Amino acid sequence: MKVVIAMDSFKGSMSSMEAGNAAKAGIEKACNAKVVVKPLADGGEGTTEALVEGLGGRFVTAEVTGAPGKKVTVKYGILQDNKTAIMEMAEAAGITLAKQEELNPLTATTYGVGEMILDALKRGCRKFMIGIGGSMTSEGGVGMLQALGAEILLQDGCFATPGIQDLDRIASINTKNMPKELQDCHFQIACDVKNPLCGENGAVYVFGAQKGIRKEQKALFDKKMAYFADKTKEYTGKDYRTEAGAGAAGGLGFAFLSYFEKVELKPGIDIVLDAIGLEQEIKDADIVITGEGLLDSQTAMGKAPAGVACLAKKYGVMVLALAGGVTKEAVVCNAIGIDAFFPIVRGITTREEAMKKENAKENMTLAAEQVFRLLQLS
Repeated sequence: MKVVIAMDSFKGSMSSMEAGNAAKAGIEKACNAKVVVKPLADGGEGTTEALVEGLGGRFVTAEVTGAPGKKVTVKYGILQDNKTAIMEMAEAAGITLAKQEELNPLTATTYGVGEMILDALKRGCRKFMIGIGGSMTSEGGVGMLQALGAEILLQDGCFATPGIQDLDRIASINTKNMPKELQDCHFQIACDVKNPLCGENGAVYVFGAQKGIRKEQKALFDKKMAYFADKTKEYTGKDYRTEAGAGAAGGLGFAFLSYFEKVELKPGIDIVLDAIGLEQEIKDADIVITGEGLLDSQTAMGKAPAGVACLAKKYGVMVLALAGGVTKEAVVCNAIGIDAFFPIVRGITTREEAMKKENAKENMTLAAEQVFRLLQLS
């Protein structure tokens, strides 16, 4: 019997690999099976940790400019090939870098994201997997481009200031000073929204409020974004403003599409599943095990376990899920390919106790063992 395990992290408790290896220990107690454990994430928070841990990479740190303008220390991963960087833009430009009352959409910048990319370039990286969820910014990726050497000048000859405030005053754009190495780079951008750059479904109107843009500012800010798109088209000859995902991360998706040569905007789970080579392992598997901290109706709406289930069903493989907790609404997971699911908590306990790493690992091992003892009888 071959069993493939791909667990999402149990946030605040177990990492993806810790959960997977705990399940593996239980399976091996119950039966003689070949068990393969793969890291899993959906391209958002925790993706870097999962892939670095699961694929044998290393973490590096760099000091960059945070979205509010202050220096921050960011962490990203480099895989064993020393060519692949795993990043989350939220490290440098995430909305959690400031309190709600401190948000300033006029000046919030992606400059630090560009500095992260530049740091990885200097370390020899030429392939990038970047999650762009949870941003604080709404400036079309201008800051990122500036950090990489793009000259974005205003009518008076001055450089555009960080943030969205100067976008409708841009006179010229020049990328001749951006690193030549970028032409050899391949960017996979984990993007789970389909919004265009501008308009009522664009970055400002849909996501602006959570980043501090007031209702009466939206029309002006959207106009600024559209003007930047006009100047970009004038310089590059390309217009990606209506592309699905262009409005992601306050228009950062638009900047990647417009100013980089080899770019893919894809759902995060698709990028991760490709990176871990899960399909190749599932092809000849008998059972696939997935799961996450809480299995509920949202699991079925494109979260990591749903992606695993969809892939497994392509080959007709049984899918079981083990979760810290399960809601009544989790029954919808059966309809998207999870054949059966089980909570691992074994008795009345507090949430705090259940989430302690050692308790969670033990519960996972015991639950997996009993499930596979039952399977041995069938």
